[in-house]
Amino acid sequence: MKYLTFPQCLLTLCLGGVLYLSQICLQGASSPNVVLIMADDLGIGDITPTHPGCKIQTPQLQRLADEGITFLDAHTTSSVCTPTRYGLLTGRYNWRSRLARGVLSGRSEHLIPQGRPTLAHMLRRAGYHTSMIGKWHLGWDWHKDADGVIDFTHPVLNGPDINGFDRYYAHCGSLDMPPYVWVDTGRVTAVPDREEGVTKAQDRYGWYRQGPIGSDFHIEQVLPHLFEQAMNQIRGHAARTHNQQPFFLYLALPAPHTPIVPLAPFKGASGLNPYADFVMQTDHHVGQLLDTLKETGLEKNTMVLFTSDNGCSPEANFPLLAEHDHHPSGVYRGHKADIFEGGHRVPLIIRWPGKIRPKTQSKHLVCHTDLYPTLEAISGQKPHKQGGEDGFSLLPIFTDQGPSKRDSLISHSIDGSFAIRQGDWKLCLSHGSGGWSAPKEASAKKQGLPALQLYHLGLDVKESHNLVKNYPARARALLSLLKEHVEQGRSTPGPRLSNDRDVQVLREGWDTSLIK
Repeated sequence: MKYLTFPQCLLTLCLGGVLYLSQICLQGASSPNVVLIMADDLGIGDITPTHPGCKIQTPQLQRLADEGITFLDAHTTSSVCTPTRYGLLTGRYNWRSRLARGVLSGRSEHLIPQGRPTLAHMLRRAGYHTSMIGKWHLGWDWHKDADGVIDFTHPVLNGPDINGFDRYYAHCGSLDMPPYVWVDTGRVTAVPDREEGVTKAQDRYGWYRQGPIGSDFHIEQVLPHLFEQAMNQIRGHAARTHNQQPFFLYLALPAPHTPIVPLAPFKGASGLNPYADFVMQTDHHVGQLLDTLKETGLEKNTMVLFTSDNGCSPEANFPLLAEHDHHPSGVYRGHKADIFEGGHRVPLIIRWPGKIRPKTQSKHLVCHTDLYPTLEAISGQKPHKQGGEDGFSLLPIFTDQGPSKRDSLISHSIDGSFAIRQGDWKLCLSHGSGGWSAPKEASAKKQGLPALQLYHLGLDVKESHNLVKNYPARARALLSLLKEHVEQGRSTPGPRLSNDRDVQVLREGWDTSLIK
């Protein structure tokens, strides 16, 4: 048996004590309430904390940033809605799920099975009351007849409730996807009594698809209505003064995604276009929620997180915004749906009074999946076999102890294209954008562009110089790392896990001879 010397014992005790005290300091006397706000299609260039050149006034998000930490290299797992929300809630890369590409509709069946741990499951296990308000977009099971027609009088099955939420108040898909009804924890609040929709020809910004709509569902009022629901949830918690149970509120906004429907006094307030007006309205409502936390006395023990599900959509009218020198993707290439940075680099702002130093900015590489192990640690839990398989705790960053343990990042586009980043190097497995910007995949292949794109973001933040011919060994190493993370079923240390489908990172027929 090997014994420690007295100095070694003393050092061990001291280090153990420091770690213990650090953990106590982070957790405090009780776990903090958590409010997680997810904007929809908000670009990294659309708010002042993440882009000083932003032409849209966002004073409330600047307020949040001034009181917390702003991440400048934060990413979604995907550049579109559904897969990003999967990654956020599970702490797992979205492409491990059965959804290989694209997004779900408002009529789609549930994507996250009951047995898959989510943020809500994990926090409920720690004693939290969990609620979800807003845009779900992960599918739930409508009662349908033999012709596939929804019977809205029947309960909705397999919604947020099977994914760990005690209560939810939500619509199923994006706000431009029917059916347009509110579902309150399994029950439709008002059965549709008509069909409604607006074409792009009728409204360039405010269009939404034709479909059934409930009598209490009013498209232009959805955004303020959801914030009011969230604020009432907070007020209700505060009123139960005898109840020391912490709460987790996931507020998934439908804005500034289409339909872009700003209300007075924000309509025309930006001087840019309706999209910018809608961003200003969203910012205003965030301020109202922050004020509610303060007025109810919950501010000091509540962590607030604000982010977006992907980059800005072309529906914002990029050419018109550019005329005003506003660029939703900031300095980055691409936008929503793309494998380029503008598709998946997003705002991430976190305020935790007394724990996170105000006016902090971080350039550390982070991903939405990192929120799972972060909240797991904050709630005093040890990692489980499943849940957060692709996440790394942000606590070291919060406490100025250095970066997290994240060494790489895997991104995904709307057509299922992969990219992997390590340090400043980024390898894109696509001929083109993998999404909606030029060159699209078919066009890029016709142009004879290579199937692999290698960029050095430190020297080429706009991803304009493909270096795959110059550094084939670097490309091989990144491709090998990507395949390893795919095959292991996780990117964190731990036992090998299975993906929900057969994941192929390279497509049949691709010429990868440049790196062989």
